[in-house]
Amino acid sequence: MTPTITLADIRQAAAGIAGHVQATPCTRSQTLSQLTGTTLWLKFENLQFTSSFKERGACWKLSRLDAGERRRGIIAMSAGNHAQGVAYHARRLGIPATIVMPRNTPYVKVRYTEEHGARVLLEGRSLEEAGVSAREIAEREHLVFVHPYDDPDIIAGQGTIALEMLATAPDLDCLVVPVGGGGLVSGIAVAARALRPSIEVIGVETALYPALKSALEGDDRTCGGDTLAEGIAVAAPGRLTLALMREHVNEVLLVDEDQLERAVSLLLNVEKTVVEGAGSAGLAALLQYPERFRGRRVGVVLSGGNMDPRLLAAILTRDLVRAGRITRVRIIISDVPGQIARIATAVARLQANFLDLQHQRIFTSLPARDSYLDITLETRDRGHLDEVLRDLRAEGYDVRVLAD
Repeated sequence: MTPTITLADIRQAAAGIAGHVQATPCTRSQTLSQLTGTTLWLKFENLQFTSSFKERGACWKLSRLDAGERRRGIIAMSAGNHAQGVAYHARRLGIPATIVMPRNTPYVKVRYTEEHGARVLLEGRSLEEAGVSAREIAEREHLVFVHPYDDPDIIAGQGTIALEMLATAPDLDCLVVPVGGGGLVSGIAVAARALRPSIEVIGVETALYPALKSALEGDDRTCGGDTLAEGIAVAAPGRLTLALMREHVNEVLLVDEDQLERAVSLLLNVEKTVVEGAGSAGLAALLQYPERFRGRRVGVVLSGGNMDPRLLAAILTRDLVRAGRITRVRIIISDVPGQIARIATAVARLQANFLDLQHQRIFTSLPARDSYLDITLETRDRGHLDEVLRDLRAEGYDVRVLAD
């Protein structure tokens, strides 16, 4: 028989985790509200100690283990955030913890999990393969298996987010929640629909891993590929979570990688907060489907902030390129003294900047007296870039913008 999760279960979890997990801010974003055409409230679960909502379910689950289970120790499979939540609260409660993570898990998540005192094993190419290994180890070593989403206590713990959101913004008419295995959106949906039956709960998956949408619509969409939202890159939802989502989730939207990148960048630039790809999926949905949400009071869960710094730097730089603030141009010049100085003077006159310059004399198909000058330009925006290009062309230069 499939267990049921009720509002009473979620309220019990909220009482149990109080003082051990942050009641994170839920605030209205004026700028993003204007940008999306909504009244937008953001729930900052990336501000948990381990930078993820996963602490809630992990804390509640581990606190309910009996003395014998605590002595045996626990094991979990995770792409990163569940790992850190389990490891942190296991150490706090004195419970030995083993975490099995896919081999492609970002290094930052592996390192932080180890720093919380857990034994980390890298097994398999996906969360599902890591789960197979984790269950084998659990049986062999007699460990308690702590599932990342398909567990009543985990779901109840995650549902406490809805209690906090609706206590702060009781007139929300729509909650937009990232979906991987479904533990987060299941718990939130149960609580929210019990407190406010008219509220819509919308799940968001990356288009590369449409597992829930496929299950709900009965098709066989392919899951796979490298996604910025690796935290929700799940090939199949849980059995318990799927049943709850069928009953309580109104719709599932798929978001593309470019919208995930844009959401990450906006949250950093506007809200000054770091949100990982999976955590930004809710905002990405508002950006990709503006008419679906226009004029509505929307709550978005920023579910996690464990972003690899190198990846974050790449995303921000790519966003500068899309905005026309960093651009590569190629100029054909005669290979005579003074040409680079003339170009530098023209660029400086309009207060643009060189970030990089490469003078190519050899590897070209140009006449021997000509050469390429490849410049990476920094400008204020696309209008400023266009002004610089017009000025260079007015000086008689053949200027070509290279691919973004």
